Amino acid sequence: MPTKKDIQDLYFMDTRYKLLDVAAYLDRVDRHEGEADFRHPALIKAISAMLSPADGQTRNQAVHLAFSDHSEEPIPTAGTQGASGANPE
Repeated sequence: MPTKKDIQDLYFMDTRYKLLDVAAYLDRVDRHEGEADFRHPALIKAISAMLSPADGQTRNQAVHLAFSDHSEEPIPTAGTQGASGANPE
């Protein structure tokens, strides 16, 4: 069974890259004019959920649920055919 150090040795640099990529994305959004749509606060909510998952949740579950649509009623018609990756609420 791998140790925590083994996991760090295997995945740290890739995870570091991904975190820097997220930071660069947020910086790009901040630098440009206009209003961000619902995806920007959804990403911030997911980051917050990752840092403080609810009791009994893994970080992965918390992020997934932060992006998920929790409504139970179907919408009358779809606005687009593609997924946006976040719930517009």
